[in-house]
Amino acid sequence: MTAADWLLVVIVAALTAYALFGGADFGAGFWDLFAGGAVAGARQRKLIEHAIGPVWEANHVWLIFTIVLLWTGFGPVFAAVAATCYIPLTAAALGIIGRGAGFAFRKTSTTVARQRVFGATFAFSSIVTPFFLGTVVGGIASGRIPREIDARNLITAWWNPTSVTTGVLAVAVCAYLAAVFLTRDAQRHEPALVPAFRLRALWTGAVVGVLAIVAIFVVRADSGLSLGRPAALTLVVVSVAAGAASLVLLWFQRFVLVRITAGLAAATILWAWGAAQYPYLLSGRLTIADAAAPASVMHATLGTVVVGVAIVVPSLLWLFRLFQASSPAPSSAAEADGQAPGH
Repeated sequence: MTAADWLLVVIVAALTAYALFGGADFGAGFWDLFAGGAVAGARQRKLIEHAIGPVWEANHVWLIFTIVLLWTGFGPVFAAVAATCYIPLTAAALGIIGRGAGFAFRKTSTTVARQRVFGATFAFSSIVTPFFLGTVVGGIASGRIPREIDARNLITAWWNPTSVTTGVLAVAVCAYLAAVFLTRDAQRHEPALVPAFRLRALWTGAVVGVLAIVAIFVVRADSGLSLGRPAALTLVVVSVAAGAASLVLLWFQRFVLVRITAGLAAATILWAWGAAQYPYLLSGRLTIADAAAPASVMHATLGTVVVGVAIVVPSLLWLFRLFQASSPAPSSAAEADGQAPGH
């Protein structure tokens, strides 16, 4: 493997981390939207806040990391995607900002009305952000991102059957991961909420399975990208097997093991896409070798990555361990009566 191949492996690993951990955080916002009213949904929202508390913004490190590596190691790809898909990328960026602001301000608001406004902002942004990021992935997978900047592609590059299907699938996967993770958190901290989150995980897991099958046919018909290549097909089979195993584990309430199988099912969908279009970074248009920076840049970047990972990953693991060891703060009496603290 060349240095460019190794850097691409690192980029895929970072994307996987963002898809799993950031995706679960986005999915938590999805379930926050459907938790119920101020009174009925108070306990669920407390659990959601506790679950995503340690890393709800830290997970965006993986996205930033991916963008920086793509810009450094594969500049032409970064330029093409950023220039052609700036509309969904801007929408996703605004969604990330709105989500963070809504989550933070809801916790400090002193009236139910303001909590509802900021809560709705948090939840809505948690849905639209993965959708728009998914449309960009769909644009790349369908071969609609040109090597040169082409104004005629500014809409069709990301608004097409493959992109829309991928965006919907991204939202569904996020909701599924969040339901799986929240079921385990409920088992530890709010046992009464386990049945609700377990049922949601079962239903969303089934929906993700159906959407994944639909996506395979849509991508094949719309773009010609084939998942029948040996490596891609193997990963698809692994994803199906892991997804089925997850539903079985949920049924038998094995909430620790299901985190692993659910994560594997989601990750292998991403890997199958990469394997299907390898060695192209822009499907049918630009290969890894054509887009790669000079070897000296690649080697320097990989060395920096090793040092950065050695610092960042243990810090994130320790942060997560500290927060998860504690229990959610109990709802105040005022909240239980449907009023915010102080009123």
